[in-house]
Amino acid sequence: MSEGTTPNDAFIRMVTAKRAVDLPLGDYHPRSMLVVPSHDVRRARFPAIDYHNHLDAQDPQAVLAIMDECGIEAITNITMRVGRDGIEMLHKFQKAAPERFATYGWMDWTDLHRPGFFERTIERLEELVNHGACGLKIWKDLGTSVTDAEGQLMRVDDERLAPLFEKAAELDIPIMFHIADPDAFFFPVDQYNERYEELAAHPDWSFHQSHFRKPELLAQRDRVFIRHPKTKFVAAHVAERPENLEYVSQLLDTCPNLYVDISARCAELGRQPYTARSFFLKYSHRILFGTDLVPEAEMYRLYFRFLETNDQYFEYPSHASRQGRWNIYGLFLPDEVLRSVYRDNACRLLKRPS
Repeated sequence: MSEGTTPNDAFIRMVTAKRAVDLPLGDYHPRSMLVVPSHDVRRARFPAIDYHNHLDAQDPQAVLAIMDECGIEAITNITMRVGRDGIEMLHKFQKAAPERFATYGWMDWTDLHRPGFFERTIERLEELVNHGACGLKIWKDLGTSVTDAEGQLMRVDDERLAPLFEKAAELDIPIMFHIADPDAFFFPVDQYNERYEELAAHPDWSFHQSHFRKPELLAQRDRVFIRHPKTKFVAAHVAERPENLEYVSQLLDTCPNLYVDISARCAELGRQPYTARSFFLKYSHRILFGTDLVPEAEMYRLYFRFLETNDQYFEYPSHASRQGRWNIYGLFLPDEVLRSVYRDNACRLLKRPS
């Protein structure tokens, strides 16, 4: 025992050390000791359009209050309902505030096994557009679980869908794709997985050992972009590859008909601020602001802080469970880039005055 140390002091250190060893990882929430400048951005620097959100369960009036508080000009609701329910959801937000809400339809696979399905998809798209839909979302069930009438897994680049994409070009509306999840979801959920806690809490999110691989899913999707140059496409979540912006850059260079949105991917972009800032500067006219998170003031303010400030090492906006044990850095984008990302790019797709 060292000089000045009592038996009680030694006991306290022993108990404290024991507790540290026994601390469950899920209970470990370290507080950063950094003392660096911090900015509280209450409203977007320019009017913003949240181009990717899901509002079906939300009260339009409550959402409008948050939009007004944070400087959100409009939100595109991607309804997850189909058929008459989807049309009714579209009308719900149109009636609430037609200038503040737009709606994407959702791909309807319910009668895929009945003859004439692919012709009906075109009719449904036309009906959605006639009711005011501004686009169509195709989700990751295509390529992973949707099977045709013969029981065969449908590929993302199935040629039977080609007329649908051509009809979208004719109607001048974009098709949005979300057909894969973060790279970590395709690896073993073990001590090397950077999103271990998230996947341990949601084991059904893991695609490890599935019958499909992410690179092949993306390759199928990318072939669709190339085959239909007259159709506008939006690749959600930074084209499903925010971990590899070199890949996304090459895709944008190859496909001038393609946009990407940044929804729910601040965590990935903000931990590579030098690379991400260069990406935003180069592709400022092809990147859409979107959140894919429940509209809340603090969520939007984290997005604004990420895009507008040079703050260091702060929390990223996310769902209830964080995506990984890291923080992010601000990109301090110039005004002309912010204008494009926040609003102008979405205005082109939504046919709104810029």
